[in-house]
Amino acid sequence: MAVEKVPDEIAKALVDPACYAEDTPLQTAFTWLRAHRPVAPIEVEGFDPFWAITRYADIVEIGKNPKKFHNGDRQTTLTDQANDGRIREMTGGSPHLIRSLVQMDPPDHPIYRALTMDWFTPGNVRKLEGRIREIARAAVARMRAMDGRCDFVRDVALGYPLHVIMEILGVPEEDEGRMLMLTQELFGVHDDDLKRGDDAGSSMEYAQQIQAVVADFDSYFSAISAGRRANPRDDLATVIANAQINGEPMGGFESLCYYMLVATAGHDTTSSSTAGAIWELAKDPAEFAKVRANPGLIPSLVDEAIRWITPVKHFMRSATIDTEIRGQAIAAGDWMMLCFLSGNRDEDVFDDPFRFRVDRQPNRHMAFGYGAHVCLGQHLAKLEMRIFFEELLPHLTHVELDGEPTRSKASFVNGPKSVPIRFRFQ
Repeated sequence: MAVEKVPDEIAKALVDPACYAEDTPLQTAFTWLRAHRPVAPIEVEGFDPFWAITRYADIVEIGKNPKKFHNGDRQTTLTDQANDGRIREMTGGSPHLIRSLVQMDPPDHPIYRALTMDWFTPGNVRKLEGRIREIARAAVARMRAMDGRCDFVRDVALGYPLHVIMEILGVPEEDEGRMLMLTQELFGVHDDDLKRGDDAGSSMEYAQQIQAVVADFDSYFSAISAGRRANPRDDLATVIANAQINGEPMGGFESLCYYMLVATAGHDTTSSSTAGAIWELAKDPAEFAKVRANPGLIPSLVDEAIRWITPVKHFMRSATIDTEIRGQAIAAGDWMMLCFLSGNRDEDVFDDPFRFRVDRQPNRHMAFGYGAHVCLGQHLAKLEMRIFFEELLPHLTHVELDGEPTRSKASFVNGPKSVPIRFRFQ
């Protein structure tokens, strides 16, 4: 039996980075898919066919089965055919320019994940609370000094979690700007404000941009790694530099990719969620008043902001065997897009899912993923956000938008790019 075709405008919305910068077309597409085709065949010219998985329960089921649904067999993020081909030419056949935890499957994934897992347990990150609070207070003090107006993304949200993770990793403060720029270039390859150009200022294709950013990370972290092997410190860079896999030193490429994972995902998603919270509080004085009057709602605010923004919009998986999802036959080798943003608006799971509510309970969002690949730094991210709002909200008496916020153009990792606000401190 032929599988019914998804309307073109729905299919194109899922692959167009510009749609991820505009809330309405994307949410319209996801809402239609959840209602009519929760396991939907997507065919768009220039892309390999894939299945869009838009219901919460199905995304969870796939996440719980890493042996049946692999990360590493094909591209882990949506990539068009032309750039997939170029990447395979660059790598000698591999679909990956990067091989971090994200691109790994068993048996490698649990072995590599275990190297740093202890650093990000709830108990260990709580030990960092004092220092994180100092950094948060400094961020709030800088905001106070801005005389009632700022772009919250540029002036506050980007720098705060960046400084936290770079201290943990062991990157000097003077190099944080370089790490931010490389992160934005890695995740913003389709955004004119963020992507990298060549030396003449011309646009570079996707694969070339990623290759150039990886080369810059390699140049930087090769020196860090050599230094930590010669002079170990109490930081994450030392753990990575001296890590062993099955009794042998971790390979140089895998080490680089581990550094990159921590140096990018360790702050970008947290800054997006923090900025998203301020964006929504500035839009809704009632929600702002509610959380100011009851600081006990701050943990709930944090989870709601993470659900609302869902910084990692998707991951791709491929089936290793013939199987079924929600009664739909899936063949071995089929490619699937796990649409986390759609799962976080699933009407079967979330009451009034299109409303930002600081007191939402329960809030079993899937913004950190699910299963074996659940975000390693989720506890740190939530701690950072909680501490920041504990330091900010007692002093912030008013906040409103001071212009139109914007989002980055990216179908993989995206979030607020600019949130201009007016505010008052007491």
